[in-house]
Amino acid sequence: MDTMTNGKKAFVNFTRKLLLDQVASIFPKDLMVVEILEDIEPDDEMVSACKKLKDLGYLLVLDDFVFAPGYENLINLVDIIKVDFIQTQGTERGTVIHDVGASRIEYLAEKVETQEDFEQAVDLGYSYFQGYYFSKPQIIAGHDVPAHKLNYLQILNEINQPEVDFDELEKVFKQDLSLSYKLLNYMNSVHFGFKNKIRSIKHALSLLGIDESKKWLSLFALQIIGKDKSEELLSMSLIRANSCEMIAPLIGCKNRASELFLMGLFSMIDALLDQPLEGILAKLPLADDIKKALLGEKNQMREVFELVVNYEKGDWVNFSEYAARLSVKETELIDIFQMALEKATQSFQLI
Repeated sequence: MDTMTNGKKAFVNFTRKLLLDQVASIFPKDLMVVEILEDIEPDDEMVSACKKLKDLGYLLVLDDFVFAPGYENLINLVDIIKVDFIQTQGTERGTVIHDVGASRIEYLAEKVETQEDFEQAVDLGYSYFQGYYFSKPQIIAGHDVPAHKLNYLQILNEINQPEVDFDELEKVFKQDLSLSYKLLNYMNSVHFGFKNKIRSIKHALSLLGIDESKKWLSLFALQIIGKDKSEELLSMSLIRANSCEMIAPLIGCKNRASELFLMGLFSMIDALLDQPLEGILAKLPLADDIKKALLGEKNQMREVFELVVNYEKGDWVNFSEYAARLSVKETELIDIFQMALEKATQSFQLI
């Protein structure tokens, strides 16, 4: 759990039987929130089971909540109420809060798809927000990329040129103190365990190799670009990058593993820069099939990307379809995604 959520609380759905059997008590209460599904009957037996979990210190959540008589006893126990912003429209989103009438309860808006949904949720007093809106760019006409972000976009362009060498990479690092600090801090971490401290950029780059240097410098630059954004955007990008890279050998593309890593890493750069993806990719020297894949055109790289994204969303039907298209065993992929998640968690601790 700690690896999967990076120390944050996971919201986990529990069926009636799992709640009655107190299965939630197996998991650490500081890492998990118990979600009570919307179709569970709030009878005395269920209320009693939830009270036991509450007394043990677990946070309780009512999922996809619509106020109805008979839920009062459960409402008295829960800490958070989730409201589906697709099923609940207009004034209903605020009526839920009014009908419950409990100031101690916090509200979570889920399936937030637009800027308008998000702003309304904030105005109504929601505390937590969930939805694909947060992974989409907020594109404003006439809005230019801020100068400091443009600088790092240019760095991404420089370091991913096919002919780039160690001398050029060293120049890029030396021009930016924050990148130099991040690289040396990373290379001197326990992850490597070098006996002697790495003190020069050239030494660090030579130890990493050209492909690894490009990957890590790209990650460092993206982290700085996304400093004013949710860290989940970069986290998801890195998990995708690791997944794509590890899938490469399974589809006969081992020699393109680093390119697939960059495909995953740059897959949310439009949300980090609030700019159309097509315009950003035009400034980056990625392979044509990688660019086309990121823009939605059908090719083998796109199939890899779809495989990863469908696993991320839990769309198991499409996940299975893409696994079959790529002739990859689903059991192998499950291990890969777990390793990608663990690797991303470790990377964030280092950078």
